[in-house]
Amino acid sequence: MVSMVSGSAEPLSASGRSSEKLSLPSLQSKMKTDPEGYETELHLIRNQFYSALELFQQQAALNFSSISGVGADPTVSKDLSDRAMFLAHVTPFYPKQLAEFPSDLAAFLKSSARTLPSGLRFHATQAVILLVNRKIIDIKDTLSLFMELQTLDDRNLRKLAFSHVVHSIRRMNKNHKNEAKNRSLQNILFGLLQQDDEAKAKRSLITLCELHRRKVWFDERTANAICMACFHSSSRIMIAVLSFLLDYEKIENDDEDSDDLSSEDEMTQNPHVVISKETVYKAHHKGTAASKKKKKAKLQRAIRSMKRQQRLSSESSNCSYYSPLYHLKDAQGFVEKLFSRLQTCNERFEVNAFPDVSNLEDFTLPRVADSTFCSNDTVKMMMLKVIARTVGLHRLILLNFYPFLQRYVQPHQKDITNLLAAAVQACHDMVPPDAVEPLFKQIVNQFVHDRSRPEAIAVGLNVIREICLRMPL
Repeated sequence: MVSMVSGSAEPLSASGRSSEKLSLPSLQSKMKTDPEGYETELHLIRNQFYSALELFQQQAALNFSSISGVGADPTVSKDLSDRAMFLAHVTPFYPKQLAEFPSDLAAFLKSSARTLPSGLRFHATQAVILLVNRKIIDIKDTLSLFMELQTLDDRNLRKLAFSHVVHSIRRMNKNHKNEAKNRSLQNILFGLLQQDDEAKAKRSLITLCELHRRKVWFDERTANAICMACFHSSSRIMIAVLSFLLDYEKIENDDEDSDDLSSEDEMTQNPHVVISKETVYKAHHKGTAASKKKKKAKLQRAIRSMKRQQRLSSESSNCSYYSPLYHLKDAQGFVEKLFSRLQTCNERFEVNAFPDVSNLEDFTLPRVADSTFCSNDTVKMMMLKVIARTVGLHRLILLNFYPFLQRYVQPHQKDITNLLAAAVQACHDMVPPDAVEPLFKQIVNQFVHDRSRPEAIAVGLNVIREICLRMPL
């Protein structure tokens, strides 16, 4: 069988044309224009592919890993890769003859992906993607496969599989949303996210967050699934979710690069375009007809760019609109459960010297506290900030939260400005004044007195002013 596969690399004779020798790319082109005239060559290549496929499956069943094995032979791997891509390209033209090929290829990749050579595995994945893009295979049938491929130790494969999943779901929802299909795909990802397997849960979380960020799945089910991942058994998953909820644009993903950005993402990275009156005048009144046409087209692109930038800027200013926390169904239950986990968290606030004077001078609490957090924040601080944001966003009552904050309100506390910002954010006019009064007095006593540093006094006064604005009573 091996000789059958490796020998198949020779040029193929076209049926009825003994003098014509064709390579696979040439044969592929001719088969697309005349499918019926090349059925003999199709059966030959199909048989070669299945012969090699059987060898690989037998090797996997026997756990055969000798250096002389089929998988170790680069020629055999390349031949099988070439034939898989070839058959994927011509499948739309031979639906009856290749009816079993798509499912067989997907099943082979699912069962043997971990043992295949990286090159063969990558090309087999490309062939399956081609079949999905041509709607020969449904994305629902291959989503679990592509999520599994992302857990392998192959960076290029992870990048390819992740990009395919995101772009396929975006393309599926571009014109209209198929709720039934979206729900079935979401159920697959939600199931992976709830598993104890950290690798699968991480890839599912990254995919859901990317689709939510791009507003493809900008719904309550996705938002609640992301938020509930805060209670995953893996601390890494919990930290990743917390970072996303704290308005990070996306979870850190080493597999992404600039090629995956959408046109809107690229537009936000470009410098602002300034259109002057002189530019508009030249586009309409100076130059030849051809040059004016080019100037007008360039002007229209610049105008569209400015409008898009303004729209994105106005949307990004409303952080609650973007945050999955906004869509929580049981916000009270969420903060109570997260606060319970915070109280039992092993992470501790580190006591540090008083922050730099420059940082304190720059600190002024806005009406909505700063959404970013420093790289040296502990997990405990991240959980605290998510709780405070949820309490302020949904105007919840969490009376035990304010005494908890009170324990850490000290001028020498590390990241005290972030801590005070969270305290302000958790205050609203529905909270009983008696619950916040001890915390309020603690801030006054620790920051606003004659022996306090001017920088600390400024911070304390800012916090007092903001709390009073949010709680007039």
